[in-house]
Amino acid sequence: MALNRLDLNLLHVFDTIYREGSLTRAAQALNLTQPAVSHSLSRLRDHFDDPLFTRQGHQMVPTPLARRFRDSMRPGLTQIQTAVNQFHAFDPANHRKTYALGLRDILESTFLPPLMQRLEPFRELEIVSQRVARREMESQLAAGKLDFAVDVLLPVSDQTAHQLLRKDRLVVLARTGHPFVSSPMTMADYLRHQHVLVSSRSEGPGIEDFELSRLGVQRNIRLRCQHYYAACRVVEQSDLLLTMPEAYARIIAERADIHILKPPADMPSIDVYLYWHKAYEREPALVWFRDQLQAIS
Repeated sequence: MALNRLDLNLLHVFDTIYREGSLTRAAQALNLTQPAVSHSLSRLRDHFDDPLFTRQGHQMVPTPLARRFRDSMRPGLTQIQTAVNQFHAFDPANHRKTYALGLRDILESTFLPPLMQRLEPFRELEIVSQRVARREMESQLAAGKLDFAVDVLLPVSDQTAHQLLRKDRLVVLARTGHPFVSSPMTMADYLRHQHVLVSSRSEGPGIEDFELSRLGVQRNIRLRCQHYYAACRVVEQSDLLLTMPEAYARIIAERADIHILKPPADMPSIDVYLYWHKAYEREPALVWFRDQLQAIS
């Protein structure tokens, strides 16, 4: 398996097939025909005497040898790409580029409007926002399927970099004209009323409940739902209260008949972080986009 017998361009093809999990998608990403990608894969299979990828449904699944090779090859390929990119600085006004951004639904509402406004002059840039399971975030970043992810503080490996973007405090929402809520709200007011809790889990406390428990009190949860928008609609048409992040509350309040109140006790903030994989952090196009995300925070 001498290196001088291996066309180094094939390593880029191998890495793209691995990342995309499909010959068709790999061909699109490489701007090649599918037969050309298939031919490159055939040459790689001959070189390594291994199938490298096996078809399972619509996916090309790497073999154990392919997984080992990719793990050892990827840092070197990244260094080569970084060295080449240093001679080709990224110009957002003259480059076509698609950025994949991992965002949960509430963060889409607070991040995408200012981001797209900031990117308005750069009409060749495309943003793909997608929801990614937290347990898969690191693997998606490592595989290059995500360029960045934005989420709360999560346990990550040394290969994933993260940086605090914003601290979002909690506020309380009540319908305008709520008959039993005063401003400033007292703890007695807060506890006297029933509440909406937004959570993807079917049971368990919210972040605000941990602070209330520390204070020795417990609120009455009347409704548990999955999305803040639905919760805000309920609050707008009832006497239920909702505790939620302020950034999204301000967006909702612009179009809803609700009032934003300060909580009756100091609540923990929702710390929002930006995540990216260290293997790609010096690529000029990603450095530039990271700067844009930091600027809107």
